[in-house]
Amino acid sequence: MSEELIGVVLFFVALVMLFGGYYVAFTFAGVSVLVGVIFMGIDLFEFMPYRIMSIMENTTLMSIPMFIFMGIVLQKTGLAERLLESSAKLFGGMSGGVAISTIIVGALLAASTGVVGASVVAMGVISLPVMLKNNYHQPTAAGVICASGTLGQIIPPSIILIILGDVMGIAVGDLFKAAVVPGVMLIGAYVLYILALSKLRPHYCPPIPVYEDKKTVILQAAKDIVPPLLLIIAVLGSIFSGVATPTESSAIGAVGSMVLAQFYGGISVKTIIDVSKESVKVSSMIFAVLIGATAFSMVFSYSGSEYLVEEFFLELPGEKWTFIILVMVAILILGFFIDFIEIAFLVVPIITPVAMALDIDLVWFAILISMNLQTSFLSPPFGFSLFYLKGVAPKSMKTTTIYKGAIAFIILQVLVLSLIVAFPETFIFF
Repeated sequence: MSEELIGVVLFFVALVMLFGGYYVAFTFAGVSVLVGVIFMGIDLFEFMPYRIMSIMENTTLMSIPMFIFMGIVLQKTGLAERLLESSAKLFGGMSGGVAISTIIVGALLAASTGVVGASVVAMGVISLPVMLKNNYHQPTAAGVICASGTLGQIIPPSIILIILGDVMGIAVGDLFKAAVVPGVMLIGAYVLYILALSKLRPHYCPPIPVYEDKKTVILQAAKDIVPPLLLIIAVLGSIFSGVATPTESSAIGAVGSMVLAQFYGGISVKTIIDVSKESVKVSSMIFAVLIGATAFSMVFSYSGSEYLVEEFFLELPGEKWTFIILVMVAILILGFFIDFIEIAFLVVPIITPVAMALDIDLVWFAILISMNLQTSFLSPPFGFSLFYLKGVAPKSMKTTTIYKGAIAFIILQVLVLSLIVAFPETFIFF
């Protein structure tokens, strides 16, 4: 077998095993070792310790555990519940108010945690019963929660943006800055859709009764929303202003989340231990995948297959645009079946050299990938957000109801993605 075909075999064997449900980290590592030893010899892996050492010394990746810690602290201490309750009272008196408050809280949670699953589950547990109790259109309620929860894919400090920055060799701070405008556009599109729906079909998202006086509601909302907002501004502002690196700002976020938890009623030693254990579990999963993916990319690269892939894409008619369309479609389809972390480590290292050869702006390209992965979270039949919500939704809510609710928000995401593709200079700022 020619060396170029070794990488193709490696890629498709790994893909089949991932579809089969095997553990991601062990699939990457195991397939790489087997294919590498059989076809290229065991000497290839003499370089593996150096690659693992480079991962251990990578200061950018240090931000991942701390951002995860920050998000879990805010989740465990009931911050999401307080935000949703206060926002629902603040906007509930207007038609579509609870849905709009869910979108706003989804954005705040995204900027606080960067973890999609946690946001969808939190809002599904707290916000969905309120909407259903007040006779919201079930597909609309489900769609709002799923879409708002996936904002963690694009709004900084998104974990996927940190991973893409490392894999593609881009400054994470640049990615965070570039993601702000697309994220705001997406939030705006969701809110405008709910406002339009509340005008055209008022019975889909009726107002809810608010019994407290307006002053009390506003003061409580300020108490619950302003402190988390200040933490987000401190974390992202320190990055955007150049005062701190993403790693340093993640430390600010981790400490700040504990200060917030203390502000909202205290944080016990037991809670810190539980949060630390949960953070270690999630971080270990990501870094185990990263080490396995390092072995995978090493075998793929040394086989010369990346040149085969590059040659294939460069010979296509339309060059840059054909490549972008094919990659976006491929990532969208893969996103139905496998997790965003797997796609980031399996596909992105292969397509990045091609993007560089075609002189594509890597920051812009990374934002397209991130938004595409966000769309795949919502896409039936295998969108992860849909399953997260189904897990906490009442048994009376059918899976097809959740699927119907997601369709409108998928269309909105595709429209925003199309605008970013068509007008990159307008919507991405540095």
